[in-house]
Amino acid sequence: MRILHTSDWHIGRSFHGHSTLEALRGVLDTLAGQVAEHDVDVVIVAGDVFDSATPAAAAYTLLSDTLAAIREAGARVIVTSGNHDSAARLGFQSRFLGASGVHVVTDPLSVGEPVTLEDTHGPVHFYGIPYLEPALVRHLWPDAELRTQEHAVRHAMGLVAADHAERGGRHVAIAHCFAAGVEPTPQLEREVRQDLRQGSLDVVPLADLAGPDYVALGHIHGRAELAPGVRYSGAPLHYSFGEAAKPRGSWLVDLGPGGAPSVTWLDLPVPRRLAVLRGDLATLLEDPGLAPHEDDWVCAVLTDPTPQPDPMRRLRARFPFCATIQPAPERGPDGPARTYRDRVGRGTPDAEIVDDFLGFVRAGEGASDAERVVIAEIVSAHAAKEQA
Repeated sequence: MRILHTSDWHIGRSFHGHSTLEALRGVLDTLAGQVAEHDVDVVIVAGDVFDSATPAAAAYTLLSDTLAAIREAGARVIVTSGNHDSAARLGFQSRFLGASGVHVVTDPLSVGEPVTLEDTHGPVHFYGIPYLEPALVRHLWPDAELRTQEHAVRHAMGLVAADHAERGGRHVAIAHCFAAGVEPTPQLEREVRQDLRQGSLDVVPLADLAGPDYVALGHIHGRAELAPGVRYSGAPLHYSFGEAAKPRGSWLVDLGPGGAPSVTWLDLPVPRRLAVLRGDLATLLEDPGLAPHEDDWVCAVLTDPTPQPDPMRRLRARFPFCATIQPAPERGPDGPARTYRDRVGRGTPDAEIVDDFLGFVRAGEGASDAERVVIAEIVSAHAAKEQA
């Protein structure tokens, strides 16, 4: 059986305020074309179909069009819900969709009940595991310890193993979680980055995912191979500059009669490349070597020691798709360690106080000669007024 493993479509997500719907539509059209080109039997979408629990109408339209295109290309579809999805909304009318070859698995109580599909070598059992938030599902299994997602996934995989022990044959698991073995790098999903900062990352040990012939994972936006049969496909679009170096695509999985998978990578197109450009504003505006990035999404890391006037407007004159600016001022060698209070202590001349204040708020750059002239005039005028 030939399987295409994809995940994390995040339909409806914006990129620094810009809609991604049309770009994603083009990429998913390509994916549907690959289904036909490679005679795919089953497409797996491992969670985070939508970016929001309350998607806009246009997001539903894109999903419907994509699922229809995949079915027309000849493949059946198995979809699970992720942490961004509303299980109730995504699973609405799942019974009727299943009859048309689109199987949507969002009910936690369905864990351990496979979608069984046949090929010339017999049945393949697909066990969908929707995203399991411990606080929301522990009442469903009161005898199980479900304090963390690790516990929840371990319990779910136990249900899968128990059912498969009775059925036998080849089987595939689909889960949306953060599994041990993925590096905590900037391309990770935004909730994962937050959990890393807070020290509360709920990691599922790789051993808990053992058993199935293939485990299709979602949640991480970069592709990853944790074991030959345990993989993340990543997202089909770049949704942050931290993902820029990660290829976009999906895994093509051939499940032979013995169950051992043969896996290859299928690239998806990148509608617009991402570039992180670092330098002072003048360099970014004038360097001819940056010409290849003029049609890219750009993150401009500005190293000017002081804030520059109207930087976004000026950058967009050259880079129309400049999406964000990150100030990263490069300072000169540190001088004597003095606090601002030390620099403006009692008896410090007014002109020097102003000069020190400018240096404090402008990352070490004090008043220029022209500014000192203006400061001296203002201080003198103020002193004359006080004496009058």
